[in-house]
Amino acid sequence: MDHWSETEGKRAHDPIFQTYFSQNCGHHVEDCCKGRSADAAVTPLQRCILVPGPIIVGAGPSGLAVAACLKEKGVDSLIFERSNCIASLWQLKTYDRLSLHLPRQFCELPLMPFPADYPIYPSKKEFVAYLEKYAARFGICPTYNHTVVCAEYDVKRLLWRVRMQATGRTGEEVEYMSRWLVVATGENAEVVQPEISGLKEFKGTVMHTSAYKTGRVFAGKRVLVVGCGNSGMEVCLDLCNNNAHPHIVVRDTVHILPREMLGQSTFGLSMWLLKWLPVHVVDLFLLLVARAMLGDTARLGLKRPTVGPLELKSLSGKTPVLDVGTFAKIRSGDIKVHPGIKRISGRQVVFLDTSSEDFDAIVLATGYRSNVPFWLKDRELFSEKDGLPRKAFPNGWKGERGLYSAGLTRRGLMGTSLDARRIAHDVEQQLRAEGKYPGVLL
Repeated sequence: MDHWSETEGKRAHDPIFQTYFSQNCGHHVEDCCKGRSADAAVTPLQRCILVPGPIIVGAGPSGLAVAACLKEKGVDSLIFERSNCIASLWQLKTYDRLSLHLPRQFCELPLMPFPADYPIYPSKKEFVAYLEKYAARFGICPTYNHTVVCAEYDVKRLLWRVRMQATGRTGEEVEYMSRWLVVATGENAEVVQPEISGLKEFKGTVMHTSAYKTGRVFAGKRVLVVGCGNSGMEVCLDLCNNNAHPHIVVRDTVHILPREMLGQSTFGLSMWLLKWLPVHVVDLFLLLVARAMLGDTARLGLKRPTVGPLELKSLSGKTPVLDVGTFAKIRSGDIKVHPGIKRISGRQVVFLDTSSEDFDAIVLATGYRSNVPFWLKDRELFSEKDGLPRKAFPNGWKGERGLYSAGLTRRGLMGTSLDARRIAHDVEQQLRAEGKYPGVLL
């Protein structure tokens, strides 16, 4: 039994704690196990555990940031993670050469900056080390290997009921209850697998970028990368640098910008310009500089959208590609560009322009999606379509009845930090309004 379960299990049977809880929430622990919804009866619940602080689902950067901000306010929380480590996406599902695409000052979590000796763009290893030190500094100890099965609000008892199950098991489920639920599972919880005719019958290797580590294993092989976002472009560069023969599918339009402009990071320069100029003017500036530095990308099969990069990011969440060397390889012909795929037959891939090539492997850089609609029984804060908040940034962090969203703003780690601070402040204000002072109550 994890330390939280043991502690809360004891408190649940403590008469003093029961008296306090019944006065504030109107029921006893045993009552919470009664009247479960029909779907809760599929697997018997052996325990119902009351959590005095917020429940946080997800121990990535977002979950850690919320827990740290709450801890600073004197509020303890219980954080669940379906994997066996913090930041599982970064540790288990990213390629070796990955680094932050934005300068470190735009990616630090609240209350703790990056070490001064870190590079401008920290590597994957450095970022994970930073997160581990962050968790240690604030005493954050997630409950690992627990997957959320269902979370729903009990309108009778005014509590969120969160059913958890040990990852990979089909046995006992445990129900945790709290006034507050923080959804921090991220925008990249589940991989997106495209529907491509003949893909399942492809005779070579097929993998998603979540399983890709290094191009060394593909040396001398012809590899098709499907998807032209930052991951797809960087995987192509990695393949090229490891003596593979990469091709890339560019089905849609794409904005490619140099990672740095005029001696500054493109992102930092954009943020500074937005303080003085409207978005469309900044977009025009970025495109003019990009044209001067990269030339006409359309002639190489990389057509730009009609909407500028910043406006497109705001409207759709689609991030421009910040080039780290891939475009030079495309221009030299080391990386070949193709339009969308029409069909696959054996090892042959036929493209929409009727050209065809044989490949040894296909890497799907087709992205991820939120999994919130699969387990959260709430349709007010989150959209059923994409699992992201319905309200546009910066208003999507808070729902009704103690429900919060962290890190699903399509604003990266900057959005995560803002969400975390707001959530912690909101919980603190609720407690103070009730005369319950953080650090004493919890």
